[in-house]
Order: sequence, then C-alpha cells, then structure tokens
Amino acid sequence: MCCSYLSHDHPFLKQNIHFCHHCHLFYLFFQRRQEWEVRHGSLLGIKYLVAVRKEMLKDLFEYVLHACKAGLEDPDDDVRAVAAEALIPAAASLVRLNDQLLNSVVMLLWDILLDLDDLSPSTSSVMNLLAEIYSQPEMVPKMLGTAALSEREFDLNKATQMAEQEDKLAYSENPYVLATLTPRLWPFMRHSITSVRRSAIRTLERLLEVCNTRSSAGDASSNFWPTSILGDSLQVAFQNILLESNDEILQSSERAWKLLLQCPEKDLECAAISYFSNWVQLATTPYGSTLDSTKMFMPVALPRGSRSRAAKIRSAKLEHESSRMISFGSTGENTSHEKQFDLSSNVPKIIVGADSDKSVTHTRVLTAMALGLFASKLPVGSWQVVLTPLANDVMSLSGVQRQVASMVIVSWFKDLRGRDLAAVGTLLAFFSSVKEYLLDLLSCSDPAFPTKGSVLPYSELARTYTKMRNEATNLFRTVESCAVFKDYASSLNFNADMLSVDDAINFASKLSLPTEFDLPSDSEKIVLNNIESAKQGLLSTSGYLKCVQNNLHVTVSSLVASAVVWMSGLPSKLNPVILPLMAAIKREQEELLQDKAADALAELIFGCVGRKPGPNDKLTKNLCTLACTDISETPQAAVINSIQVIEDQNLLSIGKRFSNHKSRGHVNSDGEERTKTEGYISRRGSELALKHLCEKFGSSLFEKLPKLWDCLTEFLEPIKIEDDIQKDDPSITQLGRSCEDKDPQSLINNIQVVRSITPHLPEPLRPQLLRLLPCILGCARHSHVAVRLAAARCITSMAKSLTGNVMVVVIENAIPMLSDSSSVCARQGAGMLLSLLVQGLAVELVPYAPFLVVPLLRCMSDPDGSVRQSVTHSFAALVPLLPLAKGVPLPSGLSERLYSSTEDAQFLEQLLDNSQIDDHKLNIHLSVELRRYQQEGINWLAFLRRFKLHGILCDDMGLGKTLQASAIVASDIAESRARNDDKDPKSLIICPSTLVAHWEYEVEKYIDSSIMKPLQYIGSSQDRMTLRAQFDKFNVIITSYDIIRKDIDFLESVIWNYCVLDEGHIIKNSRSKITSAVKQLKAQHRLILSGTPIQQNNVLELWSLFDFLMPGFLGTEKQFQSTYGKPLIAAKDSKCSAKDAEAGILAMEALHKQVMPFLLRRTKDEVLSDLPEKIIQDRHCNLSHLQLKLYDKFSSSNVKEEISTIVKADESEPSTSQPKATRHVFQALQYLLKLCSHPLLVIGESPPDYIVEHLKEIGMGTGDELHELHHSPKLVALQEILQECGIGSEISSPDASAAVGQHRVLIFAQHKAFLDIIEKDLFQSHMRSVTYLRLDGSVQTDKRFEIVKTFNSDPTIDVLLLTTHVGGLGLNLTSADTLVFMEHDWNPMKDLQAMDRAHRLGQRKVVNVHRLIMRGTLEEKVMSLQRFKVSVANAVINSENASLKTMNTDQLLDLFTSTPASRKASVLPSSSSATEEESNKGKPGRKGLKSILSGLDELWDQS
Repeated sequence: MCCSYLSHDHPFLKQNIHFCHHCHLFYLFFQRRQEWEVRHGSLLGIKYLVAVRKEMLKDLFEYVLHACKAGLEDPDDDVRAVAAEALIPAAASLVRLNDQLLNSVVMLLWDILLDLDDLSPSTSSVMNLLAEIYSQPEMVPKMLGTAALSEREFDLNKATQMAEQEDKLAYSENPYVLATLTPRLWPFMRHSITSVRRSAIRTLERLLEVCNTRSSAGDASSNFWPTSILGDSLQVAFQNILLESNDEILQSSERAWKLLLQCPEKDLECAAISYFSNWVQLATTPYGSTLDSTKMFMPVALPRGSRSRAAKIRSAKLEHESSRMISFGSTGENTSHEKQFDLSSNVPKIIVGADSDKSVTHTRVLTAMALGLFASKLPVGSWQVVLTPLANDVMSLSGVQRQVASMVIVSWFKDLRGRDLAAVGTLLAFFSSVKEYLLDLLSCSDPAFPTKGSVLPYSELARTYTKMRNEATNLFRTVESCAVFKDYASSLNFNADMLSVDDAINFASKLSLPTEFDLPSDSEKIVLNNIESAKQGLLSTSGYLKCVQNNLHVTVSSLVASAVVWMSGLPSKLNPVILPLMAAIKREQEELLQDKAADALAELIFGCVGRKPGPNDKLTKNLCTLACTDISETPQAAVINSIQVIEDQNLLSIGKRFSNHKSRGHVNSDGEERTKTEGYISRRGSELALKHLCEKFGSSLFEKLPKLWDCLTEFLEPIKIEDDIQKDDPSITQLGRSCEDKDPQSLINNIQVVRSITPHLPEPLRPQLLRLLPCILGCARHSHVAVRLAAARCITSMAKSLTGNVMVVVIENAIPMLSDSSSVCARQGAGMLLSLLVQGLAVELVPYAPFLVVPLLRCMSDPDGSVRQSVTHSFAALVPLLPLAKGVPLPSGLSERLYSSTEDAQFLEQLLDNSQIDDHKLNIHLSVELRRYQQEGINWLAFLRRFKLHGILCDDMGLGKTLQASAIVASDIAESRARNDDKDPKSLIICPSTLVAHWEYEVEKYIDSSIMKPLQYIGSSQDRMTLRAQFDKFNVIITSYDIIRKDIDFLESVIWNYCVLDEGHIIKNSRSKITSAVKQLKAQHRLILSGTPIQQNNVLELWSLFDFLMPGFLGTEKQFQSTYGKPLIAAKDSKCSAKDAEAGILAMEALHKQVMPFLLRRTKDEVLSDLPEKIIQDRHCNLSHLQLKLYDKFSSSNVKEEISTIVKADESEPSTSQPKATRHVFQALQYLLKLCSHPLLVIGESPPDYIVEHLKEIGMGTGDELHELHHSPKLVALQEILQECGIGSEISSPDASAAVGQHRVLIFAQHKAFLDIIEKDLFQSHMRSVTYLRLDGSVQTDKRFEIVKTFNSDPTIDVLLLTTHVGGLGLNLTSADTLVFMEHDWNPMKDLQAMDRAHRLGQRKVVNVHRLIMRGTLEEKVMSLQRFKVSVANAVINSENASLKTMNTDQLLDLFTSTPASRKASVLPSSSSATEEESNKGKPGRKGLKSILSGLDELWDQS
C-alpha cells in the first residue's frame, strides 16, 4: 500500500521526505521478524520503492543499502534474491561508496555464489547485480589500481589449499582480482535454467567489457584478462557456442568470445596449443554421436574455505533451522560438508542433434566461425597448431569434418583480409598444400566418389551403404535361387563390395516379375512375393541413400569451393569452383550454408571483374533466372488466369512463402510440392547471392555488372534520367499498354527480378531503380491478371525500401486507377496493389493514410466483386492507423491538388470526433419544416452519400423515412444541376405495390416538381414497355418488387444514382427470386428503408440486407451464420449452457458493433415528444362452447399424435420426407389459429360429413346457425369495442350521439375470409349503421392508394377493414385512432408495422390498440414468441443508432479491423466448430419443433 502511494507525485512527498524514511523504518522493523515471508515482503516493498521513486534514491540509499545488505546475509535464498534485485537500480550509487564498504558488498555477492545449488532462486539476481556493478564506469579506475598486483597461478583443484593459506586470504577477497572470483561463474554457465545461464554469461561479458575499458585507459603493458583463467574462459565461451540453444545467450557468448580474443597473442597461443584440436573435434562430432566429455570443461561446483562469508551464511542458516526445530531426516552427518569439485562425476552425455530447439548446422557454422576468428588472432609461429587438425579434417573421408574445416578456413581468411592484407599472402603460402588438396576434392563431381583416388563414400554414409549392399546381396541370392530368374541372374555381373547407389537402383528396377498366371505353384508365388518385397526395400534404401548422398556432396563441395575462393588467387579453370557454388544456390536446403555459398559466389564474381573471358555475365543471368523459379512468389501466367484463382489461393496475403491455400477441389501432388520446394530454395539462394553482390560492389554494381541492369530492363522500359515521374502521368498508362504485346510470363519474370534485388540495392543506386517504377505501375493495369499481381507485389517490395518515393507515385497515379470506370483491369490492379501495400508497410503507411482511406471507402461499392473485396480488406487494415495520422506532418512530394484538398481532413475529423459533424444544408426547398431528428437523418444520409457508403434508415414507422429519403435524392439532383451535368441522375425507388402511388404522392407533396419528376413504372408488360420510352423525361422511377423480378433484365442495364428499397426487409430471404433480382441492380448509392430490418429473430435476415448494400462486408452467408447465427440459436435454447449463453451475448454485441454505423434508428418515444401515446390492451376471450369442443376434439384426435410422432422423428434422426412433415405441422397449427378466430374458418359453409356428425353430437346444426356472433367471442369483443368508440350504436342513445365521429377504427385480420365474416355477420347483420371500407389482396394495386386517400379524407367512414399483409406496410392512416387486431402474426414486426399505420407523425390523438387473444390456446404462445423476437431485434439495433453523434463514428476504427481467428473464437461457442459443420453435412432432416416454428412467418399469405 505504501509503494502504491509512493508511486504518485503527491505534494506531501515533495515537502516532507521523512515519510519515506518512516516507510523504510517500517520495512526494517519487519526484517527482524523470524518468519521468512515477512522479511521477504519487507524487501519487496523496498525493491518497488527504489524502482518507482528513483529520484529519492539519493536520500534513501543509506537505508536501502542497510536493509539489502542484511537481506543478502539472510539464510533464506528467496530473501537474498529480492535483496539483490532491489540493489540493481542502485548500482551506480553502490560503486561510489568507500572502498571498504563496496568491497564487503561485492565480496558478499561473490561468496553467495559458492552457496547456491541448482534450485536456488537467487542465482540470477546475484549475478545480474554483479554484472551491473562491474559495468559502472567508476569501476574502471578501481580496476586500474589492482593492475599492479602480480598475477598468481590459480588452479581450481588447489583452491582449497589457497583459501586455507592465511597470507592469501586478503588477496582472494579483493573484488578486483578476477582470477580468483570469475571461476565462481563457471558452474552456472550450463545450468538447466535459461535465466541462470543468461545471467552467468552476461556477468562474464560485463567483466570482460570493464577489463577491456581498463586496458584501453591504463597501461598498455597490463594484461587484458588474467592469464590464469584465460583458458577456462575460452573453454566456457566456446562450449556455450557449441551447446546453447537460446539466441540471446548465444549472442552474448559470441561477444564474450570476441572480447577474449583481444588478449595477448602469447596467451592465445598457449590456449591454442592446449585446446584448439579438442575444439575442432567437438565441432565435427557427427549427428547422433555423443560429445567427448574428456575434451570439455565441465565444472560441477567450486570448493569453499571455512573462513568464507558463504560458510558464515551457512552457519547462520543451520542455526536458524535448528531454532525452528524442523527435522529433515538428517543422518547425523555434518550438513556443512563441502561440495567436492569432481570433473569426472555425473557428467551428462550430450548427443549431437538431441536438442530439438537447436540446429546442428547452425552450431557448426557458429563454432567454425569462432575457431576461424581465433586462428586469425594467432601469431605466424603458432599457425601449425591450427593447420594440422584442419588438414587432417580436410583429408578425411568425413563430410562433416570437411565442412567444418572449410568454414574455419573461410572465417580465418575473411578476418585476415579485413585486418591485415599482408598476412593473407603469408597464410596462403602456408596453406598451399591444403589448397591443392581442396582443388582435388572439387574435381570429384560424382557424389559416390567424393575423394580423388578413392572409391570410398563419405564416412557418414558407410552404415547406410552396408545396409544397401546387404539388401542387394540378399535379393540377388533369392533371385539366383529362383528358377524363373536363372537366366537373368547368370547375366548379371554382381559385385556387392563395389555396388554403387545407381547400380543398386538399376538392378532392382530392371527386375521384372512375371504375372500370377505364369506361376505354376503356390510356392513360387511365395518366392516371388518375397522377391517383390526385397526389391521394394532395396529401392527405398538406395533412393534414400542417393538423396542424402547428393545433398551431402552439394554441401561439402560448396564449402570446399568457398574455402578456395576466400583463399585468393582463383585457379585458371573456374568450372570446378563455380559448379558446386551454383549447385548450392539451387539445391542447398540449409539457409545458413546456402548463404555461405552465395557469399563465396559474390566474392568470385567480384574477383572476375575484368577477366577475359569471364563468367560474370552468365552467372548474373543464371541468378536472375533462378530468382523466378519459386511459383509461390512468381505468378505463373498459365495457372493464374483469372481473378478467381487469386481469391481461391489467397495470393494477396503477405508473408507466406509457401501458400497452404489450394484451389477448390484441387490437392497438390507430391511432385507439385517438390517443385514448389525446389523453386523456393533456388529463389532464396539467388536472392542471397544478389544481396551479397550488392554489398560487395556497392554503388558500382551496375557499372561493373552491366548484365544485371540488362536483366532488369529486358522487358521493362526505364524513363529517361532527365524526366521526372509526372503526377497522374498518362505516359504511365502508355508504358503499361506497351507491355501488352509482350509475353506475360517473360514480363512477370522481369518484374520478379526487380522485386528480388530491390531490398538489397545500395542507396546510391535506388534512384536508378525508380526509373523502372512507372513501367511497373503501368503493368498493374495489364490485361493479364498474373502480370497485375506480379506488379503489385514488386511495387510493395519497392515501397518497403523506398517508402517516400514510391508512395508519392502510388498516391498520384494508382489511386486514380481505382475510379477508372473504363477499365476493370486497372481497378483490380490498383485494388491488389493497395491491399498488399497496407499489409506490407503497416505503420509506415501512417503519413499516407489520409490520402488512401477515402478513395478506398468510395470503391467499396465498385461493380466488380473482386475490387470491392480487396478495397474492403485494405480499408479494414488501414482504418486503425488513422488515429496515428493526426499530428503527423504530411509527406513531401505530393501535388498541390492533394495538399489543397480538405475533404480527407474533414472526413478524418468526422470519423474520429463526431462532435464536429455539421448540419447538411439542403439546396432545395421543402414544403415542410424538418424536425430535428429528420435533419440528423439527412446529415447521416449525406455522410453516406459523400463517401459512397450505404445504409439502412430504420426509423420507427411514421417518422418520415419517405421524406428524408426523398430529400437526399432531390438534393443530389440539384447538386448535379449546379455542376452543369448533362443529365439529371436517375434514381430507382422500389416499394410494395400498395405504396407505389403513395410514394409519388409524398414526393409531389413535399418537393418541387421541377426538381423531382417521378414516374410510376407499373401495369401490364405492354404498359411497362411503353413507359420505358419515357424514362428520359423523368429522374425518379417508382416501381414494385414484383416488377423488379419481372423486368430485371432491362432494369439491371441502367446505372442508377440512388436505389432506394422501401420496406427493404422484403429481401430478407437471400434465396428468393425478388432478392436475387434486386441484388443485380447497379447503383452509386444504395439505401434501405425499413422500420423493422430484423423481422424475425433470425439475424441472417440482416446479412441479406447488407449483401445488397455492401457485398462482403459481413462475410459470406456461411461465415455470417457461423459467427453470429449459430451462437444466437444456441443461446436461444432455454437449456443452453452458461458458455453458450455468454457466446450468444458476445455475438449479439459484436454484430451490433459491426452494423451500427450503417443503421440509423429512432423511435417515436425518443424523438416525438408531441406524439400522443400508444396504449396496447390485450383483451383475453374465452373459447365459445363450439370452439372448445372442436379444440378438444382436435387434441384427442389422431392428428395430434401424428404431429407429435413427426416432430420427435425430426428431432432424433434425419428425415427424408421433411418438407411434407413440416407442411403437416403447419397445417395443424393453422387449423388451431383459425379455430381461435371463428369456427367457420375451419368448418366452412359446407363442412364434410364427419364435421356434421360431430356438430350433431354437441347439438349444433349447420347453415345460418354457425353465423351467430356467440360462436366467436372475438366478434362479440369487436362489437363491444366499436360501441365503446361510439360506432354502430343506435342514434337515439344520448351517450352514443355524443361519441359519434370521435373515433375511427382500423380492423386487422390475417385472412380475407375472416374479414368476410366480420363484414357479413357483424356489420351487415348487427351494426348496419357502420360505414366502412375494405383493403385486402383482392383490391387491385393501383386502386389501393385511392382507398387510403378516401378513408383519410372522409371522416364519415367509421372503419377500415385490412389484412395485415396488405395494409400493414407503408400506409399513412393517421385519421384513425383505434386499432383492433383480430388475429396475430408469428412475426411481431408485421403487427408492429400495422400499429404504426395510425401511430405516426401527424397523429393528434391517443392511439388505442386492442389485441384479441383467446385464453389458454395457441394464440397465447404466439404472443410469447413475439416478445422474444422483439428483444432480439432491439439488441442488434438500439438507441446507439439514433444519429451520427450517438453511434460514435469513431468506432469505425474497430469496426473495420480484421479479426484474427483467435479473436473470433471468443465469440463462438464450441458447437460452431468446423468439426460439427462437417459432421452435420448430408443430414437434411435434422429439424425439430423449434426449427419448424422458426419459419412460421411464411405459414400463410391469404391477404
């Protein structure tokens, strides 16, 4: 708590530092406690205090030191660990202490190392503190003061005697006499814990660094490192390089090795004599063999004297443990018995290659480089010490020994050439005989005979050769004993001892077995089966041996050739040297060894400049050819022939050398995989060679290797030096066109060579390379898709190295390609390029993000699907960079046109801070004053229009969606006229047929006819043909969904400005013909109007809507279902697990966040304070006697049992007759719902005989008796409601007269037949005074709006009868204030829409809604299901979608961020896994009752 308080700059702390002193006293008090946990906790407090409040260290240091010193002497190792860690930040203050106090602390740390075991937690902490202390600059002069001390030989095996000699005690306790202290680190160098090893080598490295500084600053004659421990130090560092797998420790070990090599030559010479031969043998140990421990330095522990501080600590520890009276089962022996230093005991066996984290090749390369560096530091007189083991290895039959010896020679010569060229000639003369032998080895091109004058193979292969020859001998003997092969065996000249790999393969391959029909007996069949088995075994062994032998020979020969190259003085015949190096470039699987060959090849080319005849031109051409062999990186024109192939194989992903994505239905064969692997290796080798060439030649690369520039410009035309790259230069298009007639694959290969060399090209040559950029950019619009892909990849590689220069050209020239409507190739190429740039440059793209984001946004509605997909993905990756772009200076080099444009900046302000959004000023006059929420709606629509986005305006019914949409369309027309465009932009409005005339009426009502000229495109096919000729006279075409389905062939040919879908939820079914037709329309702006975008609780409906607006934005239908649909379905189940419920909530939240910026939703309650309330009353009625009898009869009938059987069967197993079964259930449910409304709906006017019999049983007849009101309580309730409203009452009644004209009623039913019953049995029989109109499916569509207008304009009409399907959409019926729902839809949105025909803008009365529900029936369950579906819809679309400000447009940053697989998993329950998907394939019948009910919105349509 104190540390947390101290971590803040509280004014009290600045005024009174005594508080901190009190904290320390508090900690010190706890340090006296007996419990180790308390002491440990107090030191933790000190540790965090020192780490957080470093500025107080000066005042607190005395307390810190006292506490930590006590902690270091604590008997508990955990306490010592935290004490050491607490002092690390105070190391600089420590070294400024007086010598006596500093010495005591440092020696205490060194002594602690003697008391540690393998499990001590303080090991790393103590060594880290030591390293920090010795690395302080103040330690250098202290070390200089000790330099005069004469060095004494320090033998680890005699350390005990030295510690016991009194006169040497002071010497051994001097913290600056490293000869006695450093060996205490040795046991920790190969510790099993990585952090301990890291701390140990880091401490040694710091000691070496400070000694190096001391040597540089002090007397030049003083030794750099104590001679007595130099050998051990070298052994420790070398063994770390040999054995370590951790990269950080390896790098520290290499640095320590290089520091040790700065010791005097005479000391290094002594070490070479003692250890070099051993080191070479260790480095050349074959794979799978055990390292020779006798040649290694493996200290287990160091001895400790009785007077050391460690002994005192142990004594205190024992005393402390005895005071706690805890027994550890001691046998009575002295527990302070000293650990013995025994090199021979418990040395673990180390097998080469056993560590899977460590590459054997990497180890050999590092050790060989270290040994070569060591040899280069030796004086000439000791070279023979090194030469002898190297010569032996070169002349041995071991491929590994030849490899290591060659790499040592390379490292030796390379280091000498960098430091002392004169010594190189001397060394070359010294190596003359070795060089001759190396050349002899290079003359052996046959891998089977790698040694001149010898028929023996590499010794590593001897065992496999023996196995192969044994198998061949056994096969030969079996063949020889078989009568069938007697003649064949006698013709063979078989010699097993001299059998080569090729001989074995030929022998086995030519062995042709007869067919079974040719065999007379079963015994011969058995013999032939054995021969076939032996043959296959021999082929397998010999094939494997040949592969391994070839690979080994490539490696050995290339390293031998490298050694010859680096020795200087190339031979007259270069082929024996060049061929192995090129073979390694093509086939060497180990990248480190391939890099060695590439380096040597670059050195050879450098040495051959000016040589006549020279190999350089041919080598350069071959390297450029090899750069194009990787089909994963170099597009193949014959394969990648369509944009679909690129999408299928995911070729627009960066970072995958080998693409794991295969074409649909295509599986790569072994041969194809081998070809890909070989191509990858060859390309990697050539790029490594090009890299070394660039490093070797520098700025003179193209001058001294003109062939390389010729290869770069073989098919690409560079612009002239005096020409600058023009902004939006038409010549770039011309350059692209000039490449159209060239072979696509040759062009691709040329581009790939540019791509390969770009990252390595020296800085002075990069401007010359940029001369190729315009032509490559022109290729990005090439007609062949593979050329476009190659150009996009190449420009991305160039942009990584030349970001500023390349991005300026891209922004000026590639961005306009995105909007090139004349060329889909140009748009696709620009989309590919930007997709790769966004992936490849990442944060480096931040300064350019403002220039890219808006063009990408505008292309998300491109007619081409591949363009839409690529720009959407680019935008998704680019948007998170936008916050970083604020405050970043604009890049230089862009045209004034881009700098002066404020559009992008305004967009960023709106995107990141929606408080900046201003009202959009309409440049048209509306005949109505906009309400505030309507203005905000127009702001949102203008925002979408400006950036070519698309959305759903899903305001509550009656809030003026038609007005807002009409206003933005009209405004766009006016703006077009202001720009003096030739023609008005033509827009298309699609709505239900009932609303076509309504739309025209609304447009003419609010907008001047000179701006919007609407045309109703309806009628017969002949009428519509006539209307098409008039399209040019109108700028707004209004039609119905049904007409779209019929005339899509014509309407899809028109490029519409706006396409507005009124009641757009009609396209919720992605597989319907209407939806398919609508999605074929082409429009610049797409807008959906719907008060209920989610009609059912099925969010898949939302996917279909967005698939029209922005295809691909919510993924594919399958992806959307997996991500959102399945979790929500699982969560819907009342028995779902907590995990499934949570996954459902997360999926709902994720979907809401994803779609929020593109939906605007306001409810009447939120925005219309002056709108009267809507009161919903549920009137429950009891079934009539007749209804109850019929209901009970159905329940007891066989029908119910049949339905139950069907549902159970559907839930338990696949059903082949599922559609029929579902229909059966629908019919039964429909029967019950109709029965709840009126018995006549199920009986009919002419009931079947079994119904008549049943009616007689209950005392009922047929005919007029069934039309009596009491048989349907709903009719009775309706009569009561109408009378309460003053409708249908006798005029003589005083109460009724007062109520006449005050209320007008809308009566909704699902079935026309029920409206017939209401009209006949209620109005015409019992309420003849009621005046009414009727609107249902029988009314022609062009007559429906006239009925609405008549009802609204004539207050004498009391009632309007409607079916929910026809009258529930889009109509304005505010003249009514009472609604009665006789029947109810499974889809709650249809009922809600119907209610809002009256409860909408313009209503001045309280709206009363009466829902008639039959108690205890299926209707109650329908209403319950309605409530659940409404809650789902409200969760996806809620009040956060109220305006641009409330929806927080800055969340677009998260919205478009690509979601990696790991994040999606958190949304999905386990049930949505691919495994389950696969397991459910092919099971069409898995539908239970719930899934059947989910489709009930389509149950009937009898409007």
